[in-house]
Order: sequence, then structure tokens, then C-alpha cells
Amino acid sequence: MTPSVQTLYAVTEATWPPADRTPAGPWILRNGAGGGKRVSAATAEGDWREEDLAAAETAMRMLGQDALFMIREGEKALDAALAARGYEIIDPVNLWVCPIDRLTDTPIPRVLAFAIWEPLAIMRDIWAAGGIGPARIAVMERAKGPKTGILGRLNDKPAGTAYCAISQGVAMVHALEIAKSQRRKGMGAWLMRQAAHWAKDNGADWMSVICTQVNAGANGLYASLGMQVVGQYHYRILPNTSDTE
Repeated sequence: MTPSVQTLYAVTEATWPPADRTPAGPWILRNGAGGGKRVSAATAEGDWREEDLAAAETAMRMLGQDALFMIREGEKALDAALAARGYEIIDPVNLWVCPIDRLTDTPIPRVLAFAIWEPLAIMRDIWAAGGIGPARIAVMERAKGPKTGILGRLNDKPAGTAYCAISQGVAMVHALEIAKSQRRKGMGAWLMRQAAHWAKDNGADWMSVICTQVNAGANGLYASLGMQVVGQYHYRILPNTSDTE
């Protein structure tokens, strides 16, 4: 059975974990340690009241973070309440998934892509050029369970990198980045396929990935690989903030 959107939310948390998770009334507060929205957003884990929103805002600011909430499917009341407080929608996200065999039916050409952990310096350089710095590398490093980096090469030169980890039998790819000089050459698909081969060897049955809805190129890639959108989420944040997904 295809993983549910709720399963994929849990897989996201396990494979891209915050530095800390703190229960606070009806909320889970996350300390992202500079790792971006996904590891810094609060989520509702129980029934909440209007006054609970102000308490969550205060707690997040005490952590040195912006007041930021993740809105998942079925949370229309929270979405509306935050909108009424002046919060804006930012970074709507698609959750893509497919059976892992859909991406392992094609062998990887020799010396084209490799599964490597710990990340090599060149992988860190490619990530850094795409805005994925040490704080996000730290997210990868603190994930538990099977995980790997993926390095791709074209014409004997580094071409791209990604990170993949497994939870609940679902592999999820994060931080897929192609070197600027190597784009539009098919490397993104090869990185996804290499990640799938590694994940299948490590017990995964499903392949998944998260992508902001505005990233037409990446969404097109995942669609071309036969992946399906099974859900979404978005954030609500007050204006004039600058943290990135």
C-alpha cells in the first residue's frame, strides 16, 4: 500500500531531524539550529485554543527563532487562525512517492554515481554553492538509521550530490543539488536512481522526495520518473523573515 501522507510527514521528521523537539501544551516546538524551516517549525499535536498560539510564538522567539508553523493536511482551522493573526503562506511543498522498483529498473552506468557516507569535500562544496551549508549538513549527520550521500559525475567531473535516508521502509531524498555547469544533462534522474538502488539494498520498498511547488524543474523531474504527489504541506510565517526551506 502506498505510504500515507501522515507516514511521509513522519519519514520527513526522521530523515531530516531537528536538533531538539520539545512538547509544549498542544504543540511540538523544534530547535532547527539554523537548519531551515523544516526543522524549525512548530506543529499542532493536540487540541489548541487561541491563547495557545501566543504561547507558542513566545516560546519560539525564546529559542531565537521566528514564529513559524507547519500546516499539514486537515489543519484548516489552524491555517485560518494564523492567517487572521497576519501570518503569510510560504513554501507550499509537494510530497512525491513511488515504489522503489520504478527507479531501480535501469542499471547505473559505471562511474556515473556513487553512494558515499561520510560526504566528501566536493559534495559539501556542491551543496554550499546551492545554499546548503554546515547547518543543513548537521541535520544529515544527526539522522538515525540507514543514510547515505550520493555523488554524481559527468565527463570525469563532479556533477551533483544528494542525501538519502530511510525510515519505516520509505527512503527519502533531500538536498539534491546539481552543479551549475552540469545542469540539464540528466544528472538529477541518475542521482535519484542511484539513491533508489542504495535504498533497495538497505531494505526500503518506497522512494520519496519533498519539493517546493514553485520549483517547476524539480517537480517535472519527479513526474518524469513516474513518482506521484500524495500530499502537501505549507508554512505560515509573519512577514519580513528570511529563513529558507
